[in-house]
Amino acid sequence: MRARAPASSANLGPGFDVLAIALECYIHVDVTPAASLEVHSSGEGAHLSSDASHLAAKVVTEVLGHDRFSLTVHSEIPVSRGLGSSAALAAAAAAAAGAHDPLAIAAAYDGHPENAAASVMGGLVAATKVGDSIQATHLALDDALAFVAVIPGRALATAEARSVLADSVPRADAIFNLGRMGLLVGGLADHTSLTAAATGDRLHQDARSALFPEAPELLSALIEAGSLASCWSGAGPTLLGIALADVAGDVARTMEAVCTNLGLEAQVLAMKADHRGLVYGQEADFPA
Repeated sequence: MRARAPASSANLGPGFDVLAIALECYIHVDVTPAASLEVHSSGEGAHLSSDASHLAAKVVTEVLGHDRFSLTVHSEIPVSRGLGSSAALAAAAAAAAGAHDPLAIAAAYDGHPENAAASVMGGLVAATKVGDSIQATHLALDDALAFVAVIPGRALATAEARSVLADSVPRADAIFNLGRMGLLVGGLADHTSLTAAATGDRLHQDARSALFPEAPELLSALIEAGSLASCWSGAGPTLLGIALADVAGDVARTMEAVCTNLGLEAQVLAMKADHRGLVYGQEADFPA
């Protein structure tokens, strides 16, 4: 069976480990019977593994209960850049293997329910673990919005990005984030109320800037280029501008010039939100 899952951008500033949005950038997985395990990869992350240690191979082996299959993966999602590549891969692999609950499997392997939920459900989601289960819900998203991702050429492992965060936060900082998240959810539902203040955060973004010193300047540049708001994408180092769809291309071109002036190797993509999430069969055909 074939399956396809979209990338995701989590946190979106104040929604740390809760909010995520699916983006039109995909990973494709195909699983067919074989005498023994075969792994074929292309695109992003193809150099990382071609044996049983491959994340998709682990997922499919768990779902099927054996390793007699051929696995083919093609990914457009940069690895270790804060775009939910692991969650998307785990979700697509679980679905291609015939799992009944790809969301639960993807969340278990990736450790981030919000990324897994966005890749499975599409759109803007809030997700968290309640007891032993993952609970997720769609949130309203204004179709006039698009997302400009500034994707640095260097990776940032999630574990490293987590290591710089405080174990506890002052009450004032928790209140700050809750307030900004309310503004953000409202602004994503209706772009006319979205402001740069809505992606304000005191839990993770400033701390992670020590690992990516160009981040503050790039976040400001995204606003100056025409984004309504800007934030880190997941654990980074990708940064995200939230813009009106009709100016997103201009914002992307401006950010390419900004990166060049900073001497930063980066890919800049303007993308719409993906509203379909996980798809199966012919709809998940690999790109030509």
